[in-house]
Amino acid sequence: MADKSAIEWTDATWNPITGCSIVSPGCTNCYAMKLAGTRLKHIDSRKGLTRDTKAGPVWTGEVRLNHQWLYQPLEWKKPRRIFVCAHGDLFAENVPDEWILDVFTVMAAADHHTYQVLTKRPDRMCEFLSRRDLLNDIYANWYTFTDKPAEVYSWPLHNVWCGVSAEDQKRADERLPALLATPAKLRFVSAEPLLGSLDIAKYLRPLCDRCPPWEVPCRIGCQHCTRLDWVIVGGESGPGARPMHPAWARSIRDQCQAAGVAFFFKQWGEWMPVKVVDDGDGPFGISDGADPLHAYPNVPVYPARNMDGQDMWRVGKKRTGRLLDGIEHNTMPEAN
Repeated sequence: MADKSAIEWTDATWNPITGCSIVSPGCTNCYAMKLAGTRLKHIDSRKGLTRDTKAGPVWTGEVRLNHQWLYQPLEWKKPRRIFVCAHGDLFAENVPDEWILDVFTVMAAADHHTYQVLTKRPDRMCEFLSRRDLLNDIYANWYTFTDKPAEVYSWPLHNVWCGVSAEDQKRADERLPALLATPAKLRFVSAEPLLGSLDIAKYLRPLCDRCPPWEVPCRIGCQHCTRLDWVIVGGESGPGARPMHPAWARSIRDQCQAAGVAFFFKQWGEWMPVKVVDDGDGPFGISDGADPLHAYPNVPVYPARNMDGQDMWRVGKKRTGRLLDGIEHNTMPEAN
């Protein structure tokens, strides 16, 4: 829908579907859900997708198939990274298989772009992308979208990154095994909003040497070396945002560095550790417009140990920034 995006890890967003449903705690303050029920509630692509509650707009589970935007990547000539379905989930329950096929056909046809597909429903994604006849279906669907010869140079599609959201350990353990079983050239996890400590080291294991050297990095689905290629971490922003303990972000950063996996720190969100919230005139306080402190007690963090308590100020996303221990982490995976 947008040829440009303010999301730090992508260049553009594309919304062939809008609408979703709440499936886990990370959905509570979903920005797309709030927009669909407020500022965008009267436009055709969002109308009727939410219902009003005391807590604010909530997804109804209905999805909208946006035919008017389906062809957008074919119209964008300059290569870019495209976040697919930033205001929905391509693998949501009410999205027809035929529409998912159309989306993958467009991604195959407009292969000068890189597509970032993020879902909270990895089981359906794995099942769909594991279909034996999927490539044949894409070929059969090809001329609906383009009159050029039907050519797919690699399978899985070389330009499609598959990822899952995992806001806490429970969701990581539920979703990451299905992601790693999914045929994909590159796999990633978005730990945003990060709501707890994550031990993901077993999903970051180094590549093995059991595949022939000409298969770089290895066979798709090799159980010895299939792993995550990229990890995004971010705190929550917007009304009702929950704070992210800095030890949680540091732990994931350290796990990625130990395994040689790309790490991207997207944002602190609304909240930031008191000791680093400083403009040069001292830490922000109530007079600076900050909310009262959120005080974390000693909390468990992977690896198993307790971290010191941590006070957090709510000072707003613009003031918290993107530095983790003074460093901006922007590492992207290397696509093959």
